Amino acid sequence: MWTYHPELLATPVPRYTSYPTAADFGALEEGSIERAIASATGDVSLYLHIPFCEQICFYCGCNTGKSGKRARVEAYLAALHQEIATVASLLPQTARVRRVAFGGGSPNAIETGEFLALIEALHAHFPMGSPAIAIELDPRSLTSDWASVLSGVRVSRASLGVQTFAVHCQKAIGREQSLTMICRSVDWLRGAGVTSLNFDLMYGLPHQSEADLEDSLEMTRKLGADRVAVFGYAHVPHLVPRQTMIPEGALPGAAARFAMAAQAHDTLVGAGYARVGFDHFALPHDPMARAVRQGTLRRNFQGFTDDTAEVLIGLGASAVSGFPQLLAQNEKHTGRYRQLSDEGRLSASHGIARSPEDQRRGAVIEALLCRDAAAIAPDLLAEVTERLAPFLAAGLARLEGERLEILPEGLPYARVIAALFDSYRAAAPRRFSSAI
Repeated sequence: MWTYHPELLATPVPRYTSYPTAADFGALEEGSIERAIASATGDVSLYLHIPFCEQICFYCGCNTGKSGKRARVEAYLAALHQEIATVASLLPQTARVRRVAFGGGSPNAIETGEFLALIEALHAHFPMGSPAIAIELDPRSLTSDWASVLSGVRVSRASLGVQTFAVHCQKAIGREQSLTMICRSVDWLRGAGVTSLNFDLMYGLPHQSEADLEDSLEMTRKLGADRVAVFGYAHVPHLVPRQTMIPEGALPGAAARFAMAAQAHDTLVGAGYARVGFDHFALPHDPMARAVRQGTLRRNFQGFTDDTAEVLIGLGASAVSGFPQLLAQNEKHTGRYRQLSDEGRLSASHGIARSPEDQRRGAVIEALLCRDAAAIAPDLLAEVTERLAPFLAAGLARLEGERLEILPEGLPYARVIAALFDSYRAAAPRRFSSAI
């Protein structure tokens, strides 16, 4: 069991799905995203954002809205098709798309025919190299027709937004879905050929107890999820207004959250899952677990990943693209996104150019989060020595020469330790979610 040091977790920190983080984005020089796409070579990954859900959950911080207004959905998808054509026209033929991921929102909030049209457009416009296809799914709107379509396009990876099996917690977060519904979804996806099935679970939910979490973890194990992501609920109503529907007084305190994180780790590792970073788990046969064993685990805007491509191109409103020297985010407002895309223009005018120093620090942060260790240059070591000392003294990390290692006891402190190397946090402190 981990030891709780509240003073070392007191400062909220980013999740570091990029470095610099999205909190540090600003206006980009005109033409930045176009030049980055035009210079991409080798393996490329695509992410398509579908900002719609049939029902909106209270906790969700994603850029999404209700899919009920068909005209709005159709107009958005038309703009997405245009962006696909525009981006593909810039991408060199020396590039090959090896991975495609659909996220949201809930991609299955659109119609199956609309999803197939997107798949066809990707094959028509991009240099495709038999890509692995992944999709996020909402069990509440998953149907047997959707399963047939996923089978037809050979989707091999899927993620179900389960969050919790506790009915009273589901009601409190506005995501009610029965056990029967989850089991049916699993059966459909396995029948469709999904070989890597992820369950998203959450701790720190309103009215949630350790017994509730244990029940969700045990049910996840019984249903055979290949991967499990266990996220701490981030209550930030100042950023996500819909979270005001969740009573703050019903949320577990910091010590209870810490205990739940430890519980999830111990339960899943004890059930045979390999730990992946600080909040993901995978069965030994899964590609994510293999990436851990081989030292190739990465971290990008989709979280921990076994994707080694250096280029990730985001398509759709608010989608983020990552290149070695640039991070760029598309226009968040769907109306403005549609207008720009319809004009044949790319909307990513917000982001940051990654300097060599950014890339150096980013490599350290990624190594600490993905491999629990990093080589630290003398100048960086001198910069963090004083702030690192409490973590070393508490036995959470070990420093041998220029090698910094996060010890098993220090796993829940990984993000805080990584943040020591973030030069933007000292210069421009922002409000983030809890560090655990």
